[in-house]
Parts: sequence; structure tokens; C-alpha cells
Amino acid sequence: MQRMSCSFFSFSTLTIIINFILFISSSHATTNPTISISPGQPLKDGQTLISSDEVFELGFFSPGNSTNRYVGIWYFNFSTDTVLWVANRETPVTDRSGLLSISGDGNLVILAGENNTSTSTRTPLWSSNVSLSSNISTATLLGTGNFILNNSGSTVWQSFDHPTDTYLPGMKVGLNLRTNENQLFTSWKSENDPAPGNFSLGMDPTRSTQIFMWEGTKKRWRSGRWNGQVFIGIQNMVPTYIYGFKLSNFEQEQKMYFYYSQFNSSHRYVLTWEGIEKHLIWKNDTQLWEIFWAQPVTECEHYNRCGKFAQCTDDGIENSLPNCACLKGYEPVNEEEWNGGNWSSGCAKRTLFQCEMKNQTEADGFWKMEGVKLPDLSDWYQNVVSESSCQQACLQNCSCRGYAYVSGINCLIWGTDLLDIHMFSSGGEDFYLRLAASELEDNSSSKKLSTFVVVIIVLAAIFLVGCTFLLWRYRTKIKGFIKLKSDRTSPVDQSRNREAAANFAITTETGHKGNDGKYDELSMMSFDCIAASTSNFSYLNLLGEGGFGPVYKGTLPGGQEIAVKRLSRSSGQGLEEFKNEIILIAKLQHRNLVRLLGCCIEGEEKLLVYEYMPNRSLDAFIFDSAKKVLLDWKKRFEIIEGIARGLLYLHRDSRLRIIHRDLKASNILLDEEMKPKISDFGLARIFGNDDNETNTKRVAGTYGYMSPEYAMNGLFSVKSDVYSFGVLLLEIVSGKRNSKYYNSELSMNLLPYAWKLWNEDNVLEFVEPEIKMSCSRREVFRCVSVGLLCVQDRAHDRPTMSSVVLMLESGTSNHPLPKQPTFAVDTSETDSSSFDLRVNYGSGSSITMLTGR
Repeated sequence: MQRMSCSFFSFSTLTIIINFILFISSSHATTNPTISISPGQPLKDGQTLISSDEVFELGFFSPGNSTNRYVGIWYFNFSTDTVLWVANRETPVTDRSGLLSISGDGNLVILAGENNTSTSTRTPLWSSNVSLSSNISTATLLGTGNFILNNSGSTVWQSFDHPTDTYLPGMKVGLNLRTNENQLFTSWKSENDPAPGNFSLGMDPTRSTQIFMWEGTKKRWRSGRWNGQVFIGIQNMVPTYIYGFKLSNFEQEQKMYFYYSQFNSSHRYVLTWEGIEKHLIWKNDTQLWEIFWAQPVTECEHYNRCGKFAQCTDDGIENSLPNCACLKGYEPVNEEEWNGGNWSSGCAKRTLFQCEMKNQTEADGFWKMEGVKLPDLSDWYQNVVSESSCQQACLQNCSCRGYAYVSGINCLIWGTDLLDIHMFSSGGEDFYLRLAASELEDNSSSKKLSTFVVVIIVLAAIFLVGCTFLLWRYRTKIKGFIKLKSDRTSPVDQSRNREAAANFAITTETGHKGNDGKYDELSMMSFDCIAASTSNFSYLNLLGEGGFGPVYKGTLPGGQEIAVKRLSRSSGQGLEEFKNEIILIAKLQHRNLVRLLGCCIEGEEKLLVYEYMPNRSLDAFIFDSAKKVLLDWKKRFEIIEGIARGLLYLHRDSRLRIIHRDLKASNILLDEEMKPKISDFGLARIFGNDDNETNTKRVAGTYGYMSPEYAMNGLFSVKSDVYSFGVLLLEIVSGKRNSKYYNSELSMNLLPYAWKLWNEDNVLEFVEPEIKMSCSRREVFRCVSVGLLCVQDRAHDRPTMSSVVLMLESGTSNHPLPKQPTFAVDTSETDSSSFDLRVNYGSGSSITMLTGR
């Protein structure tokens, strides 16, 4: 009995312990985030679904000071009060009794009623309301922010098909070309009321590739047509490299929509309840959403502000009055209303076209208008592929009011009233307004000039402009000639110049001790000496135009050849960048970095003297059809390795940890043995040893080489250089420039094309055809793999340069596999020149200011 009692006690104790553990486990499970709901397991008010990547959250919420409850989606890990989607916009739950549930027929429903009542007796307020094959459904919140209803293994309903006011990556909201159904984004009714407001946004129902905003049924704003890169009706819009927009293949899909991919969730597009479409960026430092782009802001951006056949010009300031004017050859329909500031009736043509008059003999002509937001309601003549043919097509159509020939679109012709013309302060397109011959002539007798007088005036003006240009162009040579003449009559000056020319070796300490205990030394050269070495900066010695000014070849008195970079006074590089380049390069010594020999600062002149690279820059070879054959595969692979070793030295092994920030083919110089040397450190930044990442409001670099986080958020690190190296590596292998290459058959630019061929195990197709026979498939595969790893969208997915060097030189393929580069968008029309990108934040800001280097 005693033994049995002991056994019974042990079993009971064990049972209690197990039950306690199960209770704790079940209690803990209820606190873990869930991503889906199923029949019999409704989501109560106070509970939430969280996406698997913990970016998005779904549940009940009350907006602002409202007590009404709605089911919505918001960000989980930041900006948790930013609502992205709302289900029951018009039917809120008035208390906290709401349930989000799977109904008996398998649909999603929102129910209201007493908490102690069953779901069958509650009042349905909202439903997904789709026809289902069975009642077995689950609803899941995906990592994209899309809430889907799955029935029998198929997605039968999704929140992305029923947007509210926010545009998220992955959405395919647009115009169904089969049914003409147009999915629209709709604003909230007010700041605290998510009910559908008065503003909507969507595709143009006429299928013109434009985006329209409506206020009720009235047009409020339009984007202008899509040219493959930008919306041409948005002033100074940056190409897709920044925005990432793509137009669907609507002929194949029979649905016209724009979509975009992004590398993080810190960007969103929202149609506000005031009727403004905003592109917002989350700033971690301020914990606020800041405006990157907004439309419409000024009065002229509102649709057809000045009426038909009129142009609108503004000063770019929000709420400022527009300046309306009739187009040339047109006059106000109602003079009194027009002068009183009522432009709604617009303007009318003064003189009929030739085809409209029986006795008119002079042919119609065209008046060129520059910097225009092209009018609405154009007809697209896609197959007319030249401007002259476009003009003829307009002349042959008596109803044609004007035409435009736009890159990426081709011929546009207007056969109806000209509406919504905005004169841009910069950018825009050329529009050719059709006018009767008499309207093209100036009829004022006081201004009439004979053809002979006009020709004389024009020739005289050209002569004066030409002389002025020549004087300015050769001003240095003229000054040198004048000085030379004075030197011939001044033995004292001749002696001074000879003394200066022999004094190239005068040095100054940079104030930094090296590992050997000695000070770095840098030659300080006089302007006269450098001018003498380059034959007064003769055009014959010009090596090329760099980003910040011309580069000349020179020869020192001892016969040493040099390259002199003379900073242009109008360049973006000031004294700080100049000093930056001097300090950085003077402290760097590596065989794959260009060597700085000296510098000069005299008055406004700033010059840098480098070792001369007889083979100039890498881009002169890999992008030149005649010279590319000079770089076989072995030489290209050596150049890739040399650049990688140079970057590794900058990032890890130099005295200073340096980020170059402008790595590209034109900044790689080649010596007499075709060994690569990294040059141009004007944009380089010293990085603290403890820093992993920093940011800047001045984004400076080159289209096609900048990493996504740097281009869009100003965040840069050593991984920014890694991205640029990856692009450069793929360019060296393929012989194609990333910012220019576009495969029209596959609708891809260079990076996605590299991924496609690598993924299909067909990397040899990616190699420059001229050298394909000389290459090693194993080395090509290794290079393309490394290049794709380097251009990963997220910085932490990219390798360090030490890993890159190891992967390139190890001879093995044992390294991580790259992911598809989603940020690699089409930049075929993007200018490859460097630029400064300054984001203008705040209400009413435009988008960016571009300054060419």
C-alpha cells in the first residue's frame, strides 16, 4: 500500500507538472504574432495579425479623435499610426465588439454585436463578397502588406485589388482593357474619417498612359504621358533609377497599370484628403515622413487652369496666382471675363488655316514652344518615327492644331482643343503650334525689316558672338602670348620664370607622419610652371574634359610626363573638394591608386598634378568599338582584380578608411602596362573606424553606379562602393554601359539581363562578343556571380571588398548565391553624367534639383 501510494503521488505530480507546462505553452502561443485567420478563429478587436517579416500589421483601429472602429493595415515596426488600407470605410463598428471572421460561405466578414452572442446572430457590416467554390477559406497578411483570402488553394480576393489611398509596391491597380473597369485610389473624407473622399487617382480611361486625379468627376491633375522613363508632364521628374516605376505589358496582360519595386518599406505614395498625391520617405533620424515629391502644388498644375488654347505660367510657389496668356495666334473668347481673371472660356483662333479657306495661297506653318507640359487629348502616331514625318502628318490633317515628337513616345498630334498647357521653368517638351502663314509674320509696320537687313543683323550678331567665344576660349593662350612678349623685353621676368620652372621640387609638409616616422611631402607648384609644362594649356595637350574641368598633358623640365587637372571655375568642385582630394591622395600609396605629384592654388586657379597615364581611362577601351578588342579576357580579369585590390586598400588597409563615392569606368586610369589605377577623389569621404553607415543631404555621384540606399536616402557606407564596383565589373565583362544599355526584346537593362543569363547558366552570352573566344567560362561565371552579389538591393546582402577579392582570386565558386536585383530598372535614356541630387523637403516642394558635373 505504501508503495502504491508513492507511485500514485508521483504520477499525480507529473500530471500536474505536464498540465502546467501545457498551460504556460498555450498561454505563450496566444501572445505570439499570427499571420492568418481561419473558420472558427475570428480576429477580435484588440487582437492583430502580423506579417511573417514583421513589417505590416492588421487589426481594428480608431483614426484620430474618432471612436469608430475600422479594420485596417499599418506598419508594425515603425510609424505604427500610418494606416495603409481600410476595409469597412463606410460601415464602421461603433464600439469594441467587432470581429473579423470567415463566414459560413467562406467570405471575409466584419461583424458587430454583443460580445456574448454567436457570430451567426451578429450584424454583418462588410464582406469580401466573392463567389466561392467551397466554404473552406483562410485569410493571410503577406509580407508585401497584401491581405488575401485563400479558398481551396487559390487566392480569390486580395486587398491590393481594393486600394484605399495608399500605393504600395506590388500593387497592380489599373485599367482593365477588356472590361474598361478602372481601379482607383480614393482619398479619405477627412483627416479622421477614412470614408471615401472627394478625390480619386487612376489610369486615364482613354488609355493614354497618363495618370489622372479627379475631384468628384472633374479632372484635377494629370501626369502627362509615360515615355519609358518619366511622366513628361511632371516638371524635372528624375528617371526611373530613382522612382522605379514600370508600365505593364498591357497588350499582353490586357491591363494597363504602373508598378514599382523598392528595397525597403520606408517609401509610400498617398492621395491625401486635401487632393495632393505625395511621395513620402520615412526618416529614421526625425521619426517623421518627409515629402520627396507632391502634385499638384501650384495653380498651374491644376488641370486646364487657363482654359482652352491658353498657356499657364507660374513662379513655382504654392497658392500663387497663375499667369494666363492666349497662345500665339489666339485671342480671348470673352475679353471682359479674361481681363477680370476668369479664364474658363479660354481663347479662340484669329485666322483660319489654309485648308479652311478657299482663297488662301500661303501654306500654314508652325510656331515652336519650348519647355511645355504638352496639352491633353493627343493622338499617338506610334509608327511615325521621325519629326519631319510627324509634321507632315499634322499638315495633311486639317483639324490638326499642333504636334510634338517626343523621345520614347514618337509622334503626338492634337486634332481637338488644346487643353492644360503649362509652361515649365525648366525641362518640358517642344510643342509645334500650327498657325496660318499670316500669324507667323510680324504685322507691326514699326518692326518690319527687310530680308537684307535681317540677314546683315544676324551675320553681325554671329560674328560678334564668335569673336567673344574665341576670346573667352583662348583667353589663357592670349594672356600667355602677351606675357611672353613682355618677358622678351624684361630680363628680370625671364630670370624669374626660369627660376620658377626649375623649382618644381619645392615641397611642403602635409602635417601627417607616415609609418616610417617621416612626413608626407607634396610638391607645391607655381601656376607659371604648370602653364609652361602644358604649353599654356594648349588645346593640343588636352586629354579630356573631366567632371570638374579639363585635363592636360604636360612635361616637366626633367622630362617627366604629367597630367594636370585644371578645375573649372563653374564646376561644382570648390575649395573643400579640392582640399579633400589633396589630403586624401597625399596619404594614400597603392599600386592601384593614381599618384598625386603636386598641386597649385593661385588666386582662383586650382590645379592638381598627377602621374601621367598613357592609356587614359578604362571607358575609352571597353565602350569603344575599335579599342575594345585590345582588352582580351585575361587583361579584363586583371583589371577587375586590380580595381578590387585598390578598393580593399581604401576600405580596410589605408591609414584612413575611405569611401570613394564615384567609382566608374571613366575614373579608372590605365598605365602603360594596362594596370588599373583608381582616380578622382573629389567626392571621397573619410569614414570613422566605428561607423557602419552615415548619410548626406547632398547626394553626388553618377547615374547607373549609385546604390539604391544612397540614391534615394543619401545613406552611404563601404557597401555603396561595393555596389558601384559590381556595376563596373559587369560593364567590363559585357562591354556595355549600364546607363545606356537596353535590351528591347527582353525589356531589360544591363543588371537584370546579367541576372537572367546567370540564372539560366548562360553567362558566356553576357561576355563582350569580341573577346568571347579568349575567355574562361569558369572565370566568367565567377565574375558575373560576384558582380550580381555586389549589386544586391540591400546593403547588408552585399559582400565586403575583402570577400570580393577572396572570391575573385580563390578560383572556387563556393560563395553565397545572389538574389534577383529588383532595383535594377530601365535607365536606357538616363544621362550617365554625374550629378548632385538635393532633395527639397517640406510642403509644396518639387522633387529635386539636378546639377551636371
